[in-house]
Amino acid sequence: MIPGQKNPTNMEEFLEGIWKQNPVFVMVLGMCPTLAVTVSAMNAVSMGLATTFVLVASCLLISLMRNIIPKEVRIATYILIIATFVTVVDYLIQAISLAVYDALGAFIQLIVVNCIILGRAEAHASKTPPVKAVINAVGMGLGFTIGLLALGGVREIFGAGKLFGFSLFGPDFQPWVVMVLPPGGFFVLGAWLLLFNWIDSRKAVKSPLPLGEG
Repeated sequence: MIPGQKNPTNMEEFLEGIWKQNPVFVMVLGMCPTLAVTVSAMNAVSMGLATTFVLVASCLLISLMRNIIPKEVRIATYILIIATFVTVVDYLIQAISLAVYDALGAFIQLIVVNCIILGRAEAHASKTPPVKAVINAVGMGLGFTIGLLALGGVREIFGAGKLFGFSLFGPDFQPWVVMVLPPGGFFVLGAWLLLFNWIDSRKAVKSPLPLGEG
């Protein structure tokens, strides 16, 4: 916290990850699962919720332990905590749906090295009380899930003519095969980034200059 800077409210902590610092569309983090598993909306939501669980649980525990974790081993401790919750998620997904588990594959285990989670642990949870750490983690997790869903939904609609497995266009629809291939992930991500940058530029043009400027 910078001296003299106002403490963010709980709502500001929550909304930070939804829009202002969205992991996918603003910070462009976690690109490996973002591009690899978003061939369908169901895969996207599953990975997003799994990551959110690990993010919230690990940030809570790290915040509770922030005053007793030695500085010299903090990163190793964070990774150990994150890996523990990833193992829990791994077994839960296997128990709930083997189809989802097979679709997500090794990317479940790779949540351990997801820079979103480790970054939140180091930059936020280790410096803030548990309530604020959890609120911020929930916002970041939901922001990541929304980002994955935005990609997965578009790729499934155009790549299979479906959404969450339900047919949208009937048997005559010709799928855009490229959308379920790796290039499709880059195309859709680029389109979303272009849209959000255009929205931000429009806001900047419309916002009035402060008095005395211009």
